[in-house]
Amino acid sequence: MPHVETARLIEAYYDAFNAQDTDRFLGYLADDVVHDINQGGRETGKDAFRAFLGRMNRCYEEKIVDLFVMTNADGSRAAAEFTVLGVYLETDDGLPEAEGQQYKLPAGAFFEIRNGKVARISNSYNLSDWVKQVAG
Repeated sequence: MPHVETARLIEAYYDAFNAQDTDRFLGYLADDVVHDINQGGRETGKDAFRAFLGRMNRCYEEKIVDLFVMTNADGSRAAAEFTVLGVYLETDDGLPEAEGQQYKLPAGAFFEIRNGKVARISNSYNLSDWVKQVAG
């Protein structure tokens, strides 16, 4: 049942994210992974994703909770809905000043799966809601 394996892959992906286990997290990605950044650009490859994670881990402390994963029948596509619980640690470029603000943000992601790895991830959340929460 490929859809069950895909659901487990996505759950393991977020488990590694929550553990901040970068090596395990990157192990779930295809070498040529495509990352569509929320309201941003598109990056390709594990090296770009590693750099993105470095910035994220420096600027934010986040945990994914209330994870719900959906897949298509053949396991080639998945979607996840979840809540991000976070702390804004260090000011990120072009965003409000970080002062340890906490936030709670509903979010989602869409995945393409190839050969048992995440080949594409597209994240989606309401950036203006996040800005409103951290700008006070």
